[in-house]
Amino acid sequence: MIDFKSTLKIALNSLKVNKMRSALTSLGIIIGVAAVIAMLAVGAGMNKQVESNIESMGSNVLTIRSASAKTGGVSMGMGSKPTLSIKDAEAIQKNARGLEAVAPIMSSSRQTMYGNQNWQTTVYGITTPYLTVKSYEIKDGRAFTKDDDNNAAKVAIIGSTVETELFGDIDAIGKMIRIGNVPFKVIGTLVTKGAMGPMDQDDVIFIPLTTAQRKVFGTDFPGSVSQILAKASSVEGSNIAKQDIEEILRSRHNLGKMQENDFEIKNSAEFQEKMKSTTQMISLFLIVVAFISLIVGGIGVMNIMLVSVTERTKEIGIRMAIGARAIDIRLQFLSEALVLSLIGGVIGIFTGIIGALIFSFISKMPVIFTIFPVILSFTFSALVGIIFGIYPAYKASLLNPIDALRYE
Repeated sequence: MIDFKSTLKIALNSLKVNKMRSALTSLGIIIGVAAVIAMLAVGAGMNKQVESNIESMGSNVLTIRSASAKTGGVSMGMGSKPTLSIKDAEAIQKNARGLEAVAPIMSSSRQTMYGNQNWQTTVYGITTPYLTVKSYEIKDGRAFTKDDDNNAAKVAIIGSTVETELFGDIDAIGKMIRIGNVPFKVIGTLVTKGAMGPMDQDDVIFIPLTTAQRKVFGTDFPGSVSQILAKASSVEGSNIAKQDIEEILRSRHNLGKMQENDFEIKNSAEFQEKMKSTTQMISLFLIVVAFISLIVGGIGVMNIMLVSVTERTKEIGIRMAIGARAIDIRLQFLSEALVLSLIGGVIGIFTGIIGALIFSFISKMPVIFTIFPVILSFTFSALVGIIFGIYPAYKASLLNPIDALRYE
């Protein structure tokens, strides 16, 4: 009968005799397990951040931009030719299927001032549905009313970045700011959304669309807008709405069958799916790299155990001479490999958690820990110890007792 307790005790005593070697052997497992824990936490955090950023931009949003103007045969890019209008937005709202809200907009960078403070920001001429489409929420104050838009009122809603830069700790509601040379009254502030890549979604000022057209931006084409945003009720609804919008605009713009669209429609759902797919691929790559490092650590365990078999040949011969069976020798070396891997696994788990937290602190990127990676990495480290300990254990058990006792 196999005495597992004695076998484990012998294995632990053998590891204690060569503490430095045991530590170095476990190092590969520690690094591998730590990499698995950290990579999975970072990958989960990255996916969560991407999802959060996508939600903050507004989901199932169709962006319709006007056509590209050409100067000297050179295209100036989509949106440079004013082919869209408020009337187009109204027609889309009325006739396109599957839409929750439609928002025509104009935007431009402008210098803004309050007292002796000034700040360069992006000013958007919007209608109230824009807040719904882009998932903005009013923190303090109020949104625009129909009267604000009909009367081209000089009122503004500001993002948290603009609020901080112009007002600091002062309450912005009711204060007068200047956008260019035009005075505006702040009637609302926005809940912070955060950055989306290089774009600060809080570095914005919203004013009524009619005010933007008549008093701030000016236009040679009354009623024209640079973009129309449309929020669909679902991913399927966005695909249906996209087809309807194309038909509506082609009809309104009197485009023949052979003529190209003088507008462009982008579906955020397609972009969101690509972003999710990309982050999932990156996460998978990180996991594969982490597990490769764990396997490399297992190879290190096997190499050290093979060296240990060679160095302890006489010890093996003595054990066999006093009655140890081949299976006892195998279990001894398997136990040593397993103990090394499990110790490395435990240390690696804590190292990975600490490493991920340090990464999160430095990069400001969230990390998410779950029990699954801990169980997975610990189990895998045990399997690595067993798998890579089999060959050294098997080699040790095949030694001839007489040859082993003569080994120097």
